[in-house]
Amino acid sequence: MSLPKGLAEEVSRNLVMVARLIDEDPEGAYAYSRIALRLASRVAAVREAAGFAAYASQKYSEALAEFRAARRMTGNVDLWPVMADCERGMGRPEKALDMAGAPDVQKLDKAGQVEMRLVAAGARRDMGQLDAAIVTLQSPELASHSVQPWTARLRYAYADALLAAGREDEAREWFAKAVESDKDGSTDASDRLAELDGVEFVDALVEDDEDEDGADSGAEPRSVREADPAPRTGTLEADEVDGVDDVDAIVDDEDIVDDEDIDDEDERDDEESAERPGTRRAGESGEEGDGEDTPRG
Repeated sequence: MSLPKGLAEEVSRNLVMVARLIDEDPEGAYAYSRIALRLASRVAAVREAAGFAAYASQKYSEALAEFRAARRMTGNVDLWPVMADCERGMGRPEKALDMAGAPDVQKLDKAGQVEMRLVAAGARRDMGQLDAAIVTLQSPELASHSVQPWTARLRYAYADALLAAGREDEAREWFAKAVESDKDGSTDASDRLAELDGVEFVDALVEDDEDEDGADSGAEPRSVREADPAPRTGTLEADEVDGVDDVDAIVDDEDIVDDEDIDDEDERDDEESAERPGTRRAGESGEEGDGEDTPRG
């Protein structure tokens, strides 16, 4: 609202592109955020968007600077957890822990406090303090049976910390709880749970050794378990079949006809054709013809 109409529209279009690309193409989102920042660096929303685009692109120092600028403009504490996580990204987990204990945390809403707890646990893990990370995540929000937007991520972080500490049975239990609460697939908890259960998902294409008529190819059919460990996709290349260039015409040795035999048969056919009346070979003209060579089929 503080910008002229034409400039405001141009800035807003760039911010829309930041929002569209930030998950799929962080670098693209970052490029659009730089344009918006050049056009309206004194707008808090632009500084915040630029901070998130830099954060998604792992440019943590730049992201922290933008978040600090947005916070100075608005006085809002909502960015406190992500600012602390930028400190982690810059290799300063101790600073992140100091921010987790700052009075500003008490001003955060419930979602912000959970985010701050996740960041603090991550900082503990960065410092090799796995048990402390587990304790940090143990909270009323973790124990609650109600599902909130942060529930899946909190349970996932707790399960991951338990697994890192070697407590596999407990980790499996919490990964399962994370799956139950992860309605929008924001985590890969289901894959982690399957991995702990020894389940391996493999895309396998089993090629049939029999022809379309069901003729016996001389090989026993293979089950999915016996399929190649590296599944094939598409069609066979010519070099995958020994000595055969045309993979659509693979035949047994007994079906291969020697070229000399073919030549002999052609010569016999020519001799027989010449002896039969009413037959004309290619290149010969008829008695009543115009003398042109007109081969017949």
